[in-house]
Amino acid sequence: MIAGHMVVPSSDGWKLVLAGVLAAGIVASASARAPRHAPSPGELWRLVVCALGLYALGGLASLNHRPGLAGPVYAAGIATCAFAAWLSRGTDSDGPGGGEEPADEQPPPSPDGVPRFDWDEFERAFRSYADRTREREPVPR
Repeated sequence: MIAGHMVVPSSDGWKLVLAGVLAAGIVASASARAPRHAPSPGELWRLVVCALGLYALGGLASLNHRPGLAGPVYAAGIATCAFAAWLSRGTDSDGPGGGEEPADEQPPPSPDGVPRFDWDEFERAFRSYADRTREREPVPR
């Protein structure tokens, strides 16, 4: 330390810069405006697998005492994960659900704000289901 200031060796300065860039990327993936279109789950899965592969390569580089190679490879894995997280926030403007699956619509609330549930309809549907199930079962002898 020199007069209250911490001196970082130039060989370690790149690590601080890289950590700052990665932290900014992670924050951006969580707070930046979401993309207009959500990618397919398969595309996201491939990105995550690529990130895991990069982590594995970084681990191999670390085990072989090559920190100059391990750091950037780990960073690429982290950046890939942050990119996948940002993409996963995407929405489509096709409809209310915005994706391939239908939206989980809630029943309209009653005047007091609590959703109304039709118990009579539920019981009719349940009895109908139970009757159909009994008709399919073999009769014991």
